[in-house]
Amino acid sequence: MKKENIYILGIESSCDDTSAAVLCNDRILSNVVADQKIHAEYGGVVPELASRAHQQNIVPVVHQAIEKAGIKKEQLSAIAFTRGPGLMGSLLVGTSFAKSLAYGLNIPLIDVNHMQAHILAHFIDEDNHKKPPFPFLAMTISGGHTQIVKVSSHFKMEVLGETIDDAVGEAYDKSGKVLGLGYPAGPEIDRRAQLGNPKAYQFTKPKVEGLNFSFSGLKTAILYFVQREVKANPNFIEENLNDICASIQYTIIGILMAKLKLAVKQTAIKHIAIGGGVSANSGIRKALKESEQKFGWATYVPKFEYTTDNAAMIAIVGYLKYLEKDFSDFDVMATARLKI
Repeated sequence: MKKENIYILGIESSCDDTSAAVLCNDRILSNVVADQKIHAEYGGVVPELASRAHQQNIVPVVHQAIEKAGIKKEQLSAIAFTRGPGLMGSLLVGTSFAKSLAYGLNIPLIDVNHMQAHILAHFIDEDNHKKPPFPFLAMTISGGHTQIVKVSSHFKMEVLGETIDDAVGEAYDKSGKVLGLGYPAGPEIDRRAQLGNPKAYQFTKPKVEGLNFSFSGLKTAILYFVQREVKANPNFIEENLNDICASIQYTIIGILMAKLKLAVKQTAIKHIAIGGGVSANSGIRKALKESEQKFGWATYVPKFEYTTDNAAMIAIVGYLKYLEKDFSDFDVMATARLKI
């Protein structure tokens, strides 16, 4: 007997991207993202502008996701949405919309932890994509988060280490600002790093106990280094930009890989998955691939479209929760801070 298909609508609105996706069981039918270019003018996300843009985008984005999936909204089995963590105003737009639609269609509502979703994006069923076996280590790296997580099952996760100050994505963006690069700076630093000498300049790596991270000291060291060099040579940035970017990236990757090595040593787990916006970085992907040869790790890298904030990762968590009948009450509230 053929089992009935489960259709999950996922809604993501934690920061500045409005996204909606439809899954049939664990396979993607659509994944629509509307990004907000306006924040580039301000060098970072402006919360008030972000929530306003979500209000404008959410109806057309959801409509498009359902249309692209080739189904009618009445076929949906449940609606999954990002409850947190994120910007409160942005989360409220997605939460309110998800509640209203689920209530109107009389179908279950499923709240999703954004950070769990980055990890569980690896369980979207796609051709030629390996899914990590349990237990595995996940490193979530983004503009707001840097964590190493032990994943024992879909919903049994333990944070082994996290940043005590700035996230890795913030280190990229603030360094980029010092160098006069646009926002977000991560992709441009990555592009230029491939053209430069990674050992041209040395930056001191912060000494942090255990599996925790710190990037604020590195950010400050880069600022003082650039100020000092520009004072001696006003054209320093212009003449050495690729080498500076390569050296910054080399240092950041060194910090991340050192912590991963320690986590593997402490847990004896050699299956490593990454997630979050910074996992799109080519240098990090290359370092992980090389670790398979060097250390005998098995590594799992998400497709580019599942690295930045997207609703497909919310929908897959929704599907996994649906199978367990883990539904939310309609009085569930969005929360800016939400731990794994």
